[in-house]
Amino acid sequence: MAQKPSTRPQQLETIEPMGNRVLIRKDADKKRTKGGIELPDAVEIPTITGRVVAVSAQIENDSDYPIRQYDKILFNPKHAVPVDFEADNQLFVVPIDDIVAVFRKVK
Repeated sequence: MAQKPSTRPQQLETIEPMGNRVLIRKDADKKRTKGGIELPDAVEIPTITGRVVAVSAQIENDSDYPIRQYDKILFNPKHAVPVDFEADNQLFVVPIDDIVAVFRKVK
């Protein structure tokens, strides 16, 4: 007797970075220059900024790293590990040492 496929919604997976790492959603590459010139599809201006999606427990509990979820950051992509989790998002696991800067609003 064949079983019917389950009609239950699938459980969402989560990604929790381990060690001294954070999960970043990379900003989209720019298709237009600051001067307003549209670039062809084959040419893009690479960006290395993104938003923190998740922080490992080790980083979260370490006061030496003021990184929090949703922070906008500048990072070095050399050691970034791409995560094929969501087709429309560019997710990367990045070592904390490759985060170069955090953008903060002046209060």
